[in-house]
Amino acid sequence: MHELRGRLKWLMSLRVVAVTLLLGLAIAFQIVQGELVLAYYAMIVLTYAITIGYAFILRHLTSAVALTHFAYLQIGVDLLLETFLVIRTGIIDSPFPVLYIITIALASLILRRWGSLMTAGVSVILFGLSTNVQLYELVESVSWFQRSGLSVGETFHIFGTHALAFIVVGYLSGTVAEQLERADQSLVEKERGLSRLQAFHENVVQSISSGVFTTDPEGRITSFNRAAQEVTGYAVEAVRGWPWWEVFSWEQDGVPGMTPATLAVPYRFEAESKRADGNRLVLGVTLSPLTEAGAQIGLVGVFRDLTKIRDLEEEMRRREWLATLGEMSAGMAHEIRNPLAAMAGAMQMLRKDLAGDETNAHLMDIAVREARRLDSIVTDFLLYARPPALNLKECDIDALVSETLDLIRHEAQAQPGVTLTANHGKGPMTAQVDPDQLKQVFWNLAVNAFQAMPSGGHLRISTGRRRVASGGRSGDVIEIAFQDTGEGIKKQELDKIFFPFFTTKKQGSGLGLAAVHRIVDLHSGWIRVDSHEGKGSCFTVCLPVSADDGPRLWHEGREPWKRY
Repeated sequence: MHELRGRLKWLMSLRVVAVTLLLGLAIAFQIVQGELVLAYYAMIVLTYAITIGYAFILRHLTSAVALTHFAYLQIGVDLLLETFLVIRTGIIDSPFPVLYIITIALASLILRRWGSLMTAGVSVILFGLSTNVQLYELVESVSWFQRSGLSVGETFHIFGTHALAFIVVGYLSGTVAEQLERADQSLVEKERGLSRLQAFHENVVQSISSGVFTTDPEGRITSFNRAAQEVTGYAVEAVRGWPWWEVFSWEQDGVPGMTPATLAVPYRFEAESKRADGNRLVLGVTLSPLTEAGAQIGLVGVFRDLTKIRDLEEEMRRREWLATLGEMSAGMAHEIRNPLAAMAGAMQMLRKDLAGDETNAHLMDIAVREARRLDSIVTDFLLYARPPALNLKECDIDALVSETLDLIRHEAQAQPGVTLTANHGKGPMTAQVDPDQLKQVFWNLAVNAFQAMPSGGHLRISTGRRRVASGGRSGDVIEIAFQDTGEGIKKQELDKIFFPFFTTKKQGSGLGLAAVHRIVDLHSGWIRVDSHEGKGSCFTVCLPVSADDGPRLWHEGREPWKRY
């Protein structure tokens, strides 16, 4: 119905333009000849008036049947007006029978074949009646019925030519109009089918959990699905036109098949990348040639975020290693401590016998002191390798921090130029923890911060509570942050700081941070480290409020791209 209404509006506009041009030219010609034909002026004015009436009526028609009848009405009125104009200008001698052909063609566009044939038939009848009236002078009283100087044979020849033209134009234009309509319908159906297929493919690409991107022959991004945007943190508008390796922060020479010309078969690899916010991202990527009609037109890449999986694998390997280490080290440590204790006791007895020999007595003191230090290292290692079982209690974390602060402040006073402040967060800070082992965590982190500030600095201890959400589930986490203004940690050492016996200090054993990590891990918590060389470090201990939420939050809620 909307299409028919549009064609009627087009017909009304075309009628006004055609009448204005044709009759306007005729009037101009008559003016040049010094004649004045009022009928031309009347036709133009009448056409404008009828068009205004048509427009008013068209606004109130709401059904397809009414619009069709209205179309027939317009075509009929046009034929009558054209007949009047033909009669007024000499009928068989008139130059305006061509207007019938225009109306027939327009009728085919609006009413298709039957409409054009009916219009052609009515045109033949009207033109034939007018010709017969003129030929046989049936109306002599009307002054503007002009007589023709043609013979009967010439008159019928011209009439037959026009009539044949009307019928042929009606048939051909109607046939072409129907074929065009069928072609349009077929094209519309194919476009709809193509649109549905494209929408289906787009939905499939957008719905899969793996990231998908495509490139042009130069390797520039042309599409980026929803999963790709979520994994990388880039919006499709931001990366469109980028070289795809720049989106993932890879060097062009670092991965084969960077451009389509260098990739002939699918290529799979795993590499470390960066998100839009700069955080670490491990991706498993498959690159394949993108072809069309046998020609390679770009690349298609499919990738998955393996960061959490690799972090969990690394943690599992670490736990397996610690379990094996614990079993082996327990026996070795006991075997070492027993003779070590005997040696220390023997050296103390010998020292009494060497009271007069200051040199030997000094050497004995060094041996006893180092034996005690070695025993302390063995004890710390045993606690790390086989820590005691957690004695979980409902504790106020702020209270535990406050209890540890007295010892921490005493240690800070022994460090020249070191200051200490503590800020407690709002709201309840209670959680299921082992208070003694957690105090050990606080103490080790504070001592580590003091040692990182040999020339003085400031340590700020703060607590807070936030909610971690993942996979439609959530839980509360208490965070205890130790932020210093010390030397910071070198980037290449950041991944090793929790390894046993790894230390950058001359007097360190390398077990302090390792024990901190082990205790926090036993609480199903995690440690987030943010360090900048020369500016200081911030160690944040994250503990789940509920012990039941611990494993779920560790695996789902933690931020795997941070340093742990």
